[in-house]
Formats: sequence, structure tokens, C-alpha cells
Amino acid sequence: MPIKIPNSLPAVQTLKKERVPLILESRALKQDIRPLQIAILNLMPDKIKTETQLLRAMGASPLQIEITLLHTSTHQSKNTPEDHLSSFYATHDDVKDKRFDGLIVTGAPLGLVDYKDVTYWDELATIMDWSRRHVYGSFYICWGALAALYHFHGIEKTVLDSKKMGVFLCHARDVFDPLTMGFDDLFHTPIARHTAIARKDILHRPALDILAETEDGDPCLLQDTSLRHVYALSHLEYDAETLKNEYERNIAEGINPDLPENYFPGDNPAATPRMTWRAHRSLLFRNWVDTIYQGTPFNLDEIEPV
Repeated sequence: MPIKIPNSLPAVQTLKKERVPLILESRALKQDIRPLQIAILNLMPDKIKTETQLLRAMGASPLQIEITLLHTSTHQSKNTPEDHLSSFYATHDDVKDKRFDGLIVTGAPLGLVDYKDVTYWDELATIMDWSRRHVYGSFYICWGALAALYHFHGIEKTVLDSKKMGVFLCHARDVFDPLTMGFDDLFHTPIARHTAIARKDILHRPALDILAETEDGDPCLLQDTSLRHVYALSHLEYDAETLKNEYERNIAEGINPDLPENYFPGDNPAATPRMTWRAHRSLLFRNWVDTIYQGTPFNLDEIEPV
């Protein structure tokens, strides 16, 4: 079954060219089926690129999904046109009385900022608390995962000596877990962050499971033991050239980052990057949607707090 999105969303044309299964809103209204209700809190500066990446990833699911795009009301986006936000996005106040099968919270370029100094931290904390009663399952990505691990579990982030950026080999610790079902023992995933979570801090918390970690023991995929919160400390949703664009943007900003590891062919930044994580991107998001489908009640008012 396809993913349901508004007829005029910019992502439509891109996803159609890639043959991602879609159903336009006008067609979905004629079907007698309850699609999964998934909200995406998009914290990334370029919201159009990020929403396209996530819709592409979820398009691998055989289930019909209806998306609600959210942005923060306490932070003004500088990189997304206001008419796009007003046409396709809502705020938490608009949906606070609704319930959802799933919630995705994206990353944000805030790795070196203290959580309490984030301009929309109070709003994000409110949304995370709200989700415990109004959302069946949540998926937190990169900075969103760091923020959620701090908010829910009190785990502090560790600032790295230099930005960890590139495509890294990860070890799937349990390929029979519902979230990593079908994964290879080793898989590639893009990572781009200034901070990390110490492995020892997770092992001391029995409510958390490490599902995958890099070769140097850096956790890259976690879940809570209720199977309702997922924390991805990497970016399987990224396109082939997302890291390239970030690297070039950092250079333009005068940051002079290290060359992304294992990314450019021959470590030549002029070469076209190859995408080596496409299959596992599809698997992860399809598996997550399936775990939501298997557990969420048909009547969303019956969601149990997590």
C-alpha cells in the first residue's frame, strides 16, 4: 500500500520519478481503510529535503500511511519558505488533542548547543511528554535521539574531539529483532554529529537495548524494551549526496571539517559519492512501520501511556 501525501507537496514529483509508492489525498479519500497516522516533527533547516527523504524511506512499507508534518512554533525557519510551512505544516497546538500511531522527530544542527540553550527546547520537551499519551511509537533521529535520551533517560551527550562524519560500518547485534529483521550482520550508515552517547551509560539502563553499534563501539541504533521508542544515532534516511552537501556547506562557513570517512570514492571530494545504505534504509523504516502496525490499537483513543 502506498504512502498518502497532499497532492501539491513538492516531494510528489521527486518520489514519482523514483517510483516510490504514493497515493494522493484525492484518491485516498475514496478508500475505506484506516491508514496509519504518522506525525513528523521536522527540525532540520531545509525541511523540504528532509521530508522528501523520510517519505521516500517510509514508502518501502506495504501499509498505507497518512503523514502530518509539524514544525516548532517557537523557532522561525530561515531555510524553508513560509508559504510551504503554512501550506503543509502544523504546530503542536494544532494537533495536541489528536492521537497518532507514530511520531518521527528529526535531527537538527545543534550538536554543540546545550539542550537548555536551544530556543525551542521547552516546546520540544512538551511534545515529547505529550507523545507518551498521544502516540503509540516514536522514532528519534540523530540530535532528536540525543535530546530524547537526555529527556527520557537523563543520558548526557559527550562532545567529540572532532565531528564524526562519513559512512561507517555498523554491527547489528540481533538480526532477528523486529526492528532489524532482515539486516545483514554488518551494514553501512551515514553519521554526521559532533556528539555521542557513551556505551556504558546505556548498559547501566536496563530499559534500553543497543541494536547496532559501529566497529569502535559507538551505539548507532537503540530502542527501549517496550519497543515503542527508537533512537537512531545515524542517518539511514540520507540521500547519496547529503553528506557531500553538508561537507561543502561546512567549508563555506569556514569550519574546515575533516574529509568524511569512507564516503568519497578514492577520498576525492570531486568524485560522485555512492549510496551503500539504500537497502537498510528501506528495511529500517519498513520494520519500524510494521512494529507500529502490529501494536497500535485500531481506535487511537485506546493508546496506553508509555
